[in-house]
Amino acid sequence: MVLLYVFGAVALINCAYYLLFSKFAFLKTSEKTTSEKYPVSLIICAKNEAENLQKHIPLWQQQQYSNFEIILINDASVDETLEVMERFAENDPRIQIVNVKNNEAFWANKKYALTLGIKRAKNTRLIFTDADCYPASDDWLTLMASNFSDEKQLVLGYGAYEKQPGFLNKMIRFETLMTAVQYFSYAKAGNPYMGVGRNLAYTSNLYYDNNGFMSHIKIPSGDDDLFVNEAATANNVAICTDEKAFTYSLPKKKKKKWLLQKKRHYSTAKLYKPKHRFLLGAYYLSKLFFWLLAIATMFTEFWYFGLAIIFIRLVFQYIIIGNAAKKLKEKDLVPFIPFYELFLVFTQLSIFISNSGEKNSRWK
Repeated sequence: MVLLYVFGAVALINCAYYLLFSKFAFLKTSEKTTSEKYPVSLIICAKNEAENLQKHIPLWQQQQYSNFEIILINDASVDETLEVMERFAENDPRIQIVNVKNNEAFWANKKYALTLGIKRAKNTRLIFTDADCYPASDDWLTLMASNFSDEKQLVLGYGAYEKQPGFLNKMIRFETLMTAVQYFSYAKAGNPYMGVGRNLAYTSNLYYDNNGFMSHIKIPSGDDDLFVNEAATANNVAICTDEKAFTYSLPKKKKKKWLLQKKRHYSTAKLYKPKHRFLLGAYYLSKLFFWLLAIATMFTEFWYFGLAIIFIRLVFQYIIIGNAAKKLKEKDLVPFIPFYELFLVFTQLSIFISNSGEKNSRWK
């Protein structure tokens, strides 16, 4: 019977997190319009991305925004990245190129390259994406920039992955969905903790007020989430969840490459503020122990009470996460949410165990 009480308590903690996530799941997307269009600088850091730049620069150029520049940062590429940038810059005065060469202090450090790009920008409001990302519409810049105000200096967007056949694609999109549900919900609750560089915006004032990336300049990851964790407050963050403001990129094709990417990303979480580490850790453990105890209770004489607890928790999950998935255009994931969660929980466990904190000074 004690096992059942513990199981009930864990499920209750799970449901409390889902109630937190409902702040985003049931948030109405507002029709944002601005009478004043702030000039913005679109900043893209590229390392050996010639092929992607060839495809995506035209999509950035055709954004329906009256006043913006494009800062293209060539981070010591060894392919034709710089040549592609220069060809487009010849015919578009909005394009500015920052050609970064490796130096001994910041060898292959994306944050160093981004810093040079930010210093080159002539506008206060900065919008970031990656070279392998493309906008969902020509209104992307307009929608992201419309969230800036005197108070709101940081805008969190959604960086989605393309839908493709296969289980790995669904797992990658589910992990991305759940990450977004969390950082959007925490932001709406006045406790922002991260964002993704595939779709992120902030002001240069915020950047300089927080000394840029200096507190974590030697960490290969974290130009997005660690900066947001340090600079975001309850009042200076806005979220942009209009489907026209999404960015998309191709997910990893091989499981090994995806796991290596996640291992690098998860390694930055240990540098989050203590309250965020606690909340995120408690959420993960509540999921892990929910599934372990769900299995254990099936082998007790009170298994039918265990089934009732499982049912109630799954109802919470389907209603809230299901609604969030529809909002972020991931509706095809909804029918198998518990299955994806179960697989992801144990995949993350294996990453946490194997993540030995190896130092890697290269961002790609």
